Formats: sequence, C-alpha cells, structure tokens
Amino acid sequence: MNASIDYNGNKGFRLLNIYERLNKGEIIAKVELAECFGVTQKTIQRDIADLRAYLAETHFAVNKVSIKYNKIKNGYYLIRVERDWLKNEEIMALCKILLESRAFCKDEIDRLISKLLTQVVPIDRKSVENMIRSEQHHYVPLRHEKQLFGILWELAQFITSNEIAQFSYTRQDGFIKKRMVKPVAIMFSEYYFYLAAYLVDGSKDFPTIFRIDRISELLGTKQKFNIPYKDKFNEGEFRKRVQFMYSGELRKIKFEFCGPSIEAVLDRLPTAEIITERDGVYTVKAEVYGNGIDMWLRSQGDKIKVL
Repeated sequence: MNASIDYNGNKGFRLLNIYERLNKGEIIAKVELAECFGVTQKTIQRDIADLRAYLAETHFAVNKVSIKYNKIKNGYYLIRVERDWLKNEEIMALCKILLESRAFCKDEIDRLISKLLTQVVPIDRKSVENMIRSEQHHYVPLRHEKQLFGILWELAQFITSNEIAQFSYTRQDGFIKKRMVKPVAIMFSEYYFYLAAYLVDGSKDFPTIFRIDRISELLGTKQKFNIPYKDKFNEGEFRKRVQFMYSGELRKIKFEFCGPSIEAVLDRLPTAEIITERDGVYTVKAEVYGNGIDMWLRSQGDKIKVL
C-alpha cells in the first residue's frame, strides 16, 4: 500500500480494491480488509453492501454476478453465471486439446495457455497448472515453427469481406507458385490449419485446399468476389466429406467393413450410412471429396473391401 494515501477516508479506493480482488477470484475476509485499510469491520460491511447494490443494478439479476459469503472460509467471494466464466475443468480440457493439436509454435501456445489460466481463480490455478505442466514442458511444435495468429486473422478478414487474395504458396516438393484466390473458409485438421479457396482463373469448380503455414507474401487485392447463394460454400458440409484435406470432385463410395468398430468408421466419415449388416460385416456408403479417402481405405487393410 502507498503510505501517502489516506485510506481511512478514501472509500472510492477501497471499493475499487475490494472489487478487483473479488474479480480475481480471491476470498476476502472483513477482518483482513479492516486491518489493511485502517477502518472498522462495519465500514467494510457497508462497502460490501454498496458493491452488492452496484452489481444488482448493473447486471439486472442478482444471480448473474453477485457477492456471496462462504461460512467455512469465513470470507466473501464473487460468483458468475457459467456463460461468463470458464470453469476449471473447461480450461483444463481446452489446454489439453491445444497441446495435443501441436498447431502453434511454442511462443503462441505458451501465450494462449497463460491467458486461459488467468480465467482460473487463484486458489485453483496451481492445481490446473500442475495438470498440464508436463505436457506443456515437453510440447513439440511442428517443424515449420511459424507464427499463425496473424495470417489466420488476415485470411479471416478476406473471407468475411469477400476480398480476392494473392500469395506465394510453397508446395510439398519445394516449388513456389503465385496464387490468386477467392478465400471461403479456414479449417483445422491433423495438426495443420488449411485455407479453402476457389482459384480466380476458374480452372476448378471445387475449392482448392492450401496449408496455411506454406502461405507467404499474403496480400489483399481490394477486388471483391461473389459466389451465388446456390453455390455458396458450406464449410460444415465440405468438412464432412473431405479426408486428410485432399480436395477434388465429389465422389460416392461403397465398401464392406468387417473390423471391430463400425463406430470409428462412422466418426471418420460423417456422411457414411450403413446399408446392410450381416454376421458382423457392414456395407457402407458415403459421399467424399477428392482422393484423400483412398489413403484412409488403404490404411484399413483387409478390414475393408471396396465395392
């Protein structure tokens, strides 16, 4: 505390300080606050009452944000409805997903997790940190090691504004080619972020897929594009039909599956439908884009027979 300030008469400072501590998730006691500010416990009680009145007025409903008393811990704390405040288990789950995805470089993943952990109340933060410490310490980023937040945001803005974009794209064989595209969606799959975009030259009727970490020299052209509503790209429907982000023409496939888990097949192919089942052998049909499905079918060995 700054000794030059007279806290005994500075009610505004007390209220701000108390609210800030409550907002951080602290449990505060009247005795401790009274001693800290050099006032009586009755004064602190009035401060709490004033804060409760303020919250009730500004948040309209007492149950949305309010100050409660914990008899066991003998202190006051702030409660919020779940939609306003992530719970500990939700933050832990998000951190686990981020670490397992390996989508970001070390600097970006550390910043993301650090910000997520600030959502945890201080008394529980150490516990959540311990749950993810080992995975975070041994985190292995992807080999490209590029920062992606900036380019993801730029592409998202081009998509939102229907602006034609141009960039240099490095193919898997190292060949670099200039591209001019109509960007329509950003997707994530198997460690990488991808851009789905139509080529401006109109050489393909279906979107081309670009790995975003291979994009460089990204620029907007200020030119707008329009996709007729009937042909408007549907990210959800496309995502259900593409495997390993290999784009291409829409295909219909049919195969027999005799493996141990038909559920895994249905999860892998969201458009799959079981036509028949006999003695543990399932006949399945599905709609897919491109040739990525061929990679998955081959990976299943003798459990799958393509019809």
